[in-house]
Amino acid sequence: MQDATPTAEPYDVVIAGAGVAGGLIAARLAQAGARVAILESGPRVDRDEAVNLYRAAIAKTPEAPYPGTDWAPRPDTLDLDHYYVQSGPEKFKSTYERRVGGTTWHWLGTTVRLLPSDFAMQTRYGVGVDWPISYEELEPWYGEAERELGVAGESSRDLGSPRSGDYPMPAIPISFGDQLWVKAAATLGWTVEPSPQARNSVEYQGRPACCGNAMCIPICPIQAKYDASYHIQLAEDAGARLFENAVAYRIEVNNEGAVTAVRYKTPDGAEQTITGSIYVGAANAIETAKLLLLSTSEATPNGVANSSDQVGRNLSDHPIQLSIAASIEPYYPYRGPLSVAGIEQLREGDFRRDRAALRIELGNDGWSWPGFDPLGVAQQLIAQGYAGEELFQTVGARIPHQVRLASLTEQLPNPENRIVPDETNRDAIRIPRPKLSYRYDAYTSGGIQAAQQAHDALFDALGVSFREHVAGVQGAGHLMGTYRMGADPRTSVTDADGRAHDHPNLFLAGAGLFPTTGTANPTLTLAALALRTAATIEADLATMGGTPAASP
Repeated sequence: MQDATPTAEPYDVVIAGAGVAGGLIAARLAQAGARVAILESGPRVDRDEAVNLYRAAIAKTPEAPYPGTDWAPRPDTLDLDHYYVQSGPEKFKSTYERRVGGTTWHWLGTTVRLLPSDFAMQTRYGVGVDWPISYEELEPWYGEAERELGVAGESSRDLGSPRSGDYPMPAIPISFGDQLWVKAAATLGWTVEPSPQARNSVEYQGRPACCGNAMCIPICPIQAKYDASYHIQLAEDAGARLFENAVAYRIEVNNEGAVTAVRYKTPDGAEQTITGSIYVGAANAIETAKLLLLSTSEATPNGVANSSDQVGRNLSDHPIQLSIAASIEPYYPYRGPLSVAGIEQLREGDFRRDRAALRIELGNDGWSWPGFDPLGVAQQLIAQGYAGEELFQTVGARIPHQVRLASLTEQLPNPENRIVPDETNRDAIRIPRPKLSYRYDAYTSGGIQAAQQAHDALFDALGVSFREHVAGVQGAGHLMGTYRMGADPRTSVTDADGRAHDHPNLFLAGAGLFPTTGTANPTLTLAALALRTAATIEADLATMGGTPAASP
């Protein structure tokens, strides 16, 4: 192997990944006085430039504002084989960004907590596995994560996850269309709840309140929606050093099991080495798993942190049933954020012994998800011969009635759902691309069927002139499970703190830690876990003569 040029300065902590997990850990440790280095495979984002790129794009996809790079390629909504090597039987449809701030640039911002039962699926329902940590243990860190991300929510509402404190901001008001759902859902015994979201309802952290641009995916033009560039900036302000366009490709481990260095490549393929006392893998569930598996050696023949053979396995998402309808009464979408409310009752119950739970997200974005946003509707009508005033009036008559429901279903861990590096398919700097094996089991399929039934019941209650269950299960963008935490080193990759069982100075962060998925969007949970991991690292550094330990 070619020798890599070392960086001059050794660090206390080296973090691979500048998304929400890496950003939170970096900010906490740098503010505590640690010498922190952050490796990020992609570039920084200029917000104004990104908005202009999105405005000019013909295809308004999540990736439109963020040009890809040759040295850090990423999946594309319009071409799921562009970066992934898909080996089936189902295509993995979720994408992500490789740039400073990660995928929080184009996330929706929903920050629902997991339910207490989500941490004990085997004990409660005889399926999946239990987490090595309980909801009660994580609850203080949930509150801390809500304060760090800036979550707006209605503290008095019971969403099934007990709280010890209030949200830092009042809730974003529900939309006009949501008010129609309040009445319709009530006839079924269901309640529409304002969704907690990392979106400012008032000025917070020096960022403005949401003004309803209705383009949360793919970018908030004013940063009212949280993205991880905020915490990266905090980390840099506290002295952390960010290495952008630095693609980590190998972790070095000595014969005693300690990590000694991370190797990375620059855009021209030049190899560099960076060293520290403690290391953190915080890319995402695909890129972190790929990095671990690429790092084979005499000391780690199956890859780093992989004595259990669980790295890369149990790849999970929240498979989505998407349904659209035309409401009889005007619904008036696009007024405010893309979703600000949901139905929570179907997330829990004894049915989870047999089929997946689901969370219904109420859309405020018309039919833009399946491709019939206002521009798409106009293009379709033009193809049918509409023009001039007739086109204008017809578009104006149809858009206000567009309704969208999306149910996020849970997946059980399946070791055959996995990511491995594909040595025969390499990117421009000769790093293997991720090869994915993925399928839905009967448990998840049962949840999809239940979602269709729930959507039909809601459409009946609302009153619609047209309905359609969009063919094909959609991806949620929620990559989970590929380096799961657990109490038993034989069946898991890390302990409850994110420390690798095999390597005492290596920590992993992100939703790859999740043993099971529940139905909550994962960002808040991975943020809570990251803050908990940061506290553990601080305690370790304190024993080395470094920083004091933290508590929520």
